[in-house]
Amino acid sequence: MDVLERDFYEERRRKWRRSAFWRGFLVAGALAMLLAFFVGSAAVEAARSQIARFEISGIITDDPKRDELLDKLAENDGVKAVLLRINSPGGTTAGSEALYAALRRIAERKPLVAQLGEVAASGGYIAAIAADHVVGRGNTLTGSIGVIMEYPDLTQVMDRLGIELETVRSSELKAEPSPFRPTNPAARAREEALVAESYRWFRGLVGERRGLEGAALDAVANGAVFTGRLAVENGLMDEIGGEPEARAWLESRDASLADLPVRDWEVERDRSLGSRILGQIAPTGGILGEISRWTSPMLYSIGP
Repeated sequence: MDVLERDFYEERRRKWRRSAFWRGFLVAGALAMLLAFFVGSAAVEAARSQIARFEISGIITDDPKRDELLDKLAENDGVKAVLLRINSPGGTTAGSEALYAALRRIAERKPLVAQLGEVAASGGYIAAIAADHVVGRGNTLTGSIGVIMEYPDLTQVMDRLGIELETVRSSELKAEPSPFRPTNPAARAREEALVAESYRWFRGLVGERRGLEGAALDAVANGAVFTGRLAVENGLMDEIGGEPEARAWLESRDASLADLPVRDWEVERDRSLGSRILGQIAPTGGILGEISRWTSPMLYSIGP
């Protein structure tokens, strides 16, 4: 290859590199503009006047991401009202308490209505009474106002298998109750006191939010589950119906809500494969979570 040919090919390579650089630059710029457009569109969409629909389903636990989203609903001026859909048998008392507090922060700033599905019991009912109006089906199961602590007793199984557990602890109340030894009377009394204290909080909340006291409160705060029809009769629910009735109540508070669209809001979760695997083995959930609960009992308000 002579000098002219080498110069020719070298010049072509330089042109190709410059062309590749500008093509990459233009593609990156176009992607950046598209991202900015969609982010901007999402921001505009979030700010647009609307009724937000938020669903609570399954077991209720402590969930900071959920509570953060609910606070965004409270603070978003574009959200004029919130329609809360509940289909939950309950959950932990602490998780239900946190959810209730977040929902009340919404209700203090804009109309909040609860629409109950198949079941809204115990912790699910705690969420419902955060709203100022509760709508449910005639056959919705609700109520279950009470608190329960449960843990397995594996002592007989250990005896049959010839397993003994040696424990060194600072006091008789440390790490009680345990599935690996009989519960002593002092620990049992302490557990009953914990359950009773949480129950007083739950009962007081129902009395305050539903305007019940005395015999009327006693009749519903006994752990029983009620159909929606009975719940309307005993004051736990306001109305039989579904979303149309829930929206009608919102519109009775503010006629301008009748023209607004209903938009769903959801908590964004990490759905990567790694996170799903970790979720199955993490100490706070999945397999190890179930084992850890044997030795770390929690107060539950689950029904029915």
